[in-house]
Amino acid sequence: MKKYTILICLLFLLTCFHIPAEAGSKYDNLPAPQWVAHAMFVAMKQAERMYADVEDSARLPRSIQKGLVSPADWTSGFFPGLLWYLYEYTGDGVWQERAAYATGLLKQERFNAFDHDIGFKMYCSYGNGLRLTGNRQYEQIIFRSAKTLTSRYSYKTGLIMSWEPNEARDWQFPVIIDNMMNLELLMEAYKLSGDTTLNYIARQHADKTMKCQYRPDMSCPHVVDYDAETGAVRKFDWNNGSDDVTNSTWARGQSWGLYGYTMMYRETGDEDYLRHAEKIAEFLLNHPGLPQDLIPYWDYTGADRSTMRDASAAALMASALLELSTYSGQGKRYFAAAEKILQTLSAPEYLAEPGTHHNFILKHATGNYLRHSELDGALSYADYYYVESLMRYIKLLNHQELF
Repeated sequence: MKKYTILICLLFLLTCFHIPAEAGSKYDNLPAPQWVAHAMFVAMKQAERMYADVEDSARLPRSIQKGLVSPADWTSGFFPGLLWYLYEYTGDGVWQERAAYATGLLKQERFNAFDHDIGFKMYCSYGNGLRLTGNRQYEQIIFRSAKTLTSRYSYKTGLIMSWEPNEARDWQFPVIIDNMMNLELLMEAYKLSGDTTLNYIARQHADKTMKCQYRPDMSCPHVVDYDAETGAVRKFDWNNGSDDVTNSTWARGQSWGLYGYTMMYRETGDEDYLRHAEKIAEFLLNHPGLPQDLIPYWDYTGADRSTMRDASAAALMASALLELSTYSGQGKRYFAAAEKILQTLSAPEYLAEPGTHHNFILKHATGNYLRHSELDGALSYADYYYVESLMRYIKLLNHQELF
C-alpha cells in the first residue's frame, strides 16, 4: 500500500510541474536531438518573460547594457522576429499574438530613412510575419520600407549609403558590410511588387561591395568610404572590430557578409554570389584565429582579439552555413560546422538558465569591443540568429524547405 501511495504522490507532483513547451510543439514528432528541444525551451521561457516587459513599455530589447529601446533603434526588429520563430516552432496562437503586437510597434519605421537599418528592423519583423501568416497589410509595409531604403541609394556610387557623411571621420559616402543584410528587404519587396528598381539596386550594391570591400584573402573591413561623385574607394575604415584598418577582420562583419551573399544567391541564382559566399566560408573555417569550438573572438586578427568571444557572430555564421549547405558542393562540411557551433552555443557556458541573464538567451555576445559597448553580455540579434539557426537545423534534419 505504501508503494502505491508514493506512486500516486509522484504522479500528482508531476502534474503540478509545467510541461515544457516543446512537448506541444508542432515539431514534436520530428527527429531532433534533445539539446535542440532544450534550447528551444529556454528560448521560449526567456522570451515569455521578456515579452512581459515589452508589453508594459512598448519598447524592445537590445542588450543588458542598453536595456529596452525605442522602435527607431536599429535592433528593434530582432525580438519581434524571434517571436515569429517561436510561433513557427510551436504553432501556438499565443506566440502569434505576441509576435504581431511586437511587430506592430515598428509600423512607423517604414518611413524612417535615417540610415540603412530599416532592413534589419522591417524584414526580421514584418518579413517573418508575412512568411508565416500571409497578412496582406504586411506586404504593403514591406514594400513601403523597401522604397524608403532605396532613398539612400546613389547611382553615382552604385551603393546604398549606410551612414551620413561625417567630416570628423572624413567620410563622404560610408558603406558598412552590415548593409548586405538589408538587401533581403529589397528582394522580398521586388518579389511582392515586381518593381525591378528594387532588384537592380540590391544587385548593384552587392556587386560593388563584392568588388571593393573584400581583400584578396576574403576578409573585409567594417567600413569602406567612397567618393560621393565618382564612386571610387577612398579608404578602408572601422567603427567596429579592430582599428587596424589594414588587417581588421571584425568577426560579426565577416558573418554579415557570409549571410548576405548566401541570401543573394538564393534570391537571384547568380553563381558569382554563391562562389563569393563559399570563399568567405572557407576563409572563416580555415582561419587560424578561429577557436576549436568555432565561437569566434570579436575580431579574427586584431592585436587584442583573444580577450572576448562574440556569440552573435557565431549564431549568425551558423545560420548562414546551414543555408549555404543546401547550395554548395561543400554542404556536408558546412552543415557539420554549423551543427558544432549550435551545440557549443546550446551548452551551459553560452545558454542562459531560464529567469537569468536579464531574460536574454545567449551569453558572451559582444557589441563593440574597442568602444567598450555591450561587452561580453547579451544582444537581441545574437538571440534572433540563434533561434533562426535552430529552426533551420530542425528543418534540414527533417529534409524540409528552409523558406
